[in-house]
Formats: sequence, structure tokens, C-alpha cells
Amino acid sequence: MEVFRVKSIEQSIQDTEEPEHRLRKDLSAIDLTVFGIGVIVGTGIFVLTGRVARDLAGPAVALSFVAAGIVCALAALCYAEFASTVPVAGSAYTFAFATLGEFPAWIIGWDLMLEMMLGAAVVAVGWSGYLTSLLESLGIVLPDAIAGEGATFNLPAALVVLALTAILVAGIKLSSRFNLIIVTIKIAVVLLVIVAGLFFVNAANYTPFIPPAKPTPAVEGLAAPLIQVLFGITPVAFGVLGIFSAAAIVFFAYIGFDVVATAAEETRNPRRDLPIGIIASLVICTILYVAVSLVVVGMQPYSQLSESAPLADAFKAVGQTWAATLISIGALAGLTTVVMILMLGMSRVMFAMSRDNLLPRGLSRVHPRFGTPYRITILMGVVVAILAGLVPLSTIAELVNIGTLFAFVIVSIAVVILRRTRPDLPRSFRTPLVPLVPILSVLSCLYLMLNLPVETWLRFVVWMIIGIVVYATYGHRHSRVSRRPLDSR
Repeated sequence: MEVFRVKSIEQSIQDTEEPEHRLRKDLSAIDLTVFGIGVIVGTGIFVLTGRVARDLAGPAVALSFVAAGIVCALAALCYAEFASTVPVAGSAYTFAFATLGEFPAWIIGWDLMLEMMLGAAVVAVGWSGYLTSLLESLGIVLPDAIAGEGATFNLPAALVVLALTAILVAGIKLSSRFNLIIVTIKIAVVLLVIVAGLFFVNAANYTPFIPPAKPTPAVEGLAAPLIQVLFGITPVAFGVLGIFSAAAIVFFAYIGFDVVATAAEETRNPRRDLPIGIIASLVICTILYVAVSLVVVGMQPYSQLSESAPLADAFKAVGQTWAATLISIGALAGLTTVVMILMLGMSRVMFAMSRDNLLPRGLSRVHPRFGTPYRITILMGVVVAILAGLVPLSTIAELVNIGTLFAFVIVSIAVVILRRTRPDLPRSFRTPLVPLVPILSVLSCLYLMLNLPVETWLRFVVWMIIGIVVYATYGHRHSRVSRRPLDSR
């Protein structure tokens, strides 16, 4: 069937050499690692820690970060092999096209668009919240109509998106340098939280480390984890089940290492540098997450943690307002790079889809001076700015999570398929213990997906149905791969 026709690895690599669609190769292993840290260290530390500890896991939220990190590590090993073997923009979309075919590739590309577009918009709203709080501490109060959860249009969120869009258009090297500066600031703040917070830890706050399971409003109705509904379990928070429900939420904190793979085409030595960037950024961030979560729940009883600014408020609770101000600055820095790199990843996925004619091909035109896909970047920047201005910061993190986990499942399956269909390909990095590691990756991702709320699954299904309609009415009819010989233009 045409819709399951694969695009060869050789054709994908050949497409990267077309003059009007060629991206500049300016990134090193250090750049990729910093990109990964830049997008991973952000919402998870500065926002989600308080919510999941208070509502789902208690002090055991550190175990939730470990569980989510293990799932990501299994997927990262699969991503590292694929990204180094197929160094082409598009990440999971390109990998799926090379193994499963055009229609599965479209589905995963559509899924990644949802993940990164909503993720960038939501984080931009969080950035606006921290900026508003910081300005208020300086005596500057922004009108409610243009800032905050109830704003008619969240102007700071929209403006930061547009500013970052301009940086992304101006070139990948400039983006990486800007990212390095901001990442340095926020890592310094995170280390400050860990070191300074240790002096205010109260051991009594760790007891009980795993609070007993109990029903709560946070898991009622459509907010109940799907797995508990499927097996007829009364939805509960805390306990062992609460740890895994929290892991499915804090998984949002880890989205980003897969974005490193979308920059494959702009890497000088992708076969060596991509595995380093993917794995190193994930390991560093997991250590930071576990350390910060342990410190925060030790400083303040988990039931009293703030949802919007848990780190800053924990220091305020122990009378250290100076630290709270520095943390707000670090949060602004952290969320800035998350927005930028999610937008970078989204533009590269859409660039790859456009180059295959699944989206209008003119969108994949590269700027003659900056070497970036400027049309797609500007278009997506405007869309994300509008969403950030209008969408409140609430329950979209779970929808981003299910999209990411679905992408991980596809990539893990694709590694096994490519090992069988193309054993001849040179692989500078090989996922260990194939097929065991990919199978464990698939099972663990599916388990976390089942721990997400029922309402998240319903939204995900609706988005996928819309994607199928778009593919049937446009993508399949215009596809360059399905309708012409692979070496045609």
C-alpha cells in the first residue's frame, strides 16, 4: 500500500544536500548537550515539583523522577542509535518514515507538532507568571488584562515567543550561544537551591516518605488515571500507585532530549556527537531533578508546597526571601530556553514534513543568509504566540506527555525493524541488548501512558483524528514519496 511505503535512508540523507533546503552544520557535542539541558531543566524543576508532591506522591516525588528518568533512558538509547545512523532533521518522524512508512510517519510528525507547540505555549505562560511575580516584588504591577492566568491576552507570554522566534531565524549558532548563557544562569540557580536548601531541611518532613494511598479530588472523574479505571481500582493518590501517576506527569520535565535529535542535520559530526548530547543531557538533568525534589520536600511539608512556584515559596517559608528572588530569575532563564528549544524542535519536524510535500513544500525554504527554515519558524512563532496569549496554564502538560510517550514507543519499535531490514547500515552507536532494551522501552512508555488521566486520552484521540483527516485531504495527495519515484524532484 502506498501509505506504508518507506523512504530510504539514502534518500533522506540525499535530500539534506538540496541547496534551497540545506541546513548549516554548526553544532558540536557540547552544543547538543547544552541544548538538551536547556530544554529539560525548566518546567519540571520550577513548576511541576510542587504540584505532584502535594497532590500525588508526597516526599516520594523523587522516586517519580527516577521512574520517569529510567523510562527516558531506555528510549534515549534507541534515539541515540537512530539519530547517529540517520542524521536528518525530523527526529521520530524521519525514523518512522524509514521503517514503518509514510502514514505512520505522518501520525508521529503530527503528534510531535502537538507536543512541541502546546509545550512551548504552556511554558511561555509559566514564564509570564514568573515575570509578573518578579516585577511585583520590584513594585511594578502589570494589569490583570495583559498578564496572569485570567488575562484577556497574555502579552508577556506572546512577546517572549516572538523574541525567541527572531533568535531562531537568525541562525542555529546564535541560538546555541544564547542558550549557553541562559543555561549557565539557571544551572547556577539550581545548584544554589540544592546547596542552600540543605541548611533548612527538616527530616520530619520526609515522614511518611510514601504517604498511604487515599482517594482525593485530584484523581476524581475524568482526572482518574486510565489504568485504575480499566482495572476497576478506586482512583487513589499517594502510595505506590501515586508514585507512578506522578511519574506520568513529571515526565513532562524530561521532554527535550528527543528535541536534540531534531538538530541532527545541523551537527558537524552527528554519528559521534548526537549520542553524547542525548545521553549526557538526560543523565545530568535526572541527577539535578532528584536532588532538587528531595531538598524541596525536606524544606516544607509536601501538603503545603506551592503549585505555581514551589522552589521560591519553599525558601520564603523559611524566611529566605533573597533566595526566592534569585530563584525567580533562574526560573525565567530556565523557562526561556525551554520555549526556544521546543520551538526549534517543532520547526525542524515541520521542515522535514514540508520537504516531503506532506505539508506545503514552500515552507521548507531555507534562508539564504542565516541557513534556517525561516518560513516555518516564523509561522510557528506566530501560532505559538497566539496560543500563549490565549491559553491558560493548566492541564495541557498531560497532553504533551502522551504525545511524547507515543513518539518514544514508535522510535523503540523502529530500531528493531531497522536492525532487521538494514543490517548493512553503519551504526556508530548501537542500542545495547536489542531487542530487550527496545521492548522494555515500549512497555514502560505504555505503562506511563496508562497512568495518565482519561481526559488526556480523549483529547489525544481527537487530535489524532484531525491529523488523519489532514493527511487524507492534503498530505497523501501531495506526497512526493508515495506519488513519484524516490529519486525524483
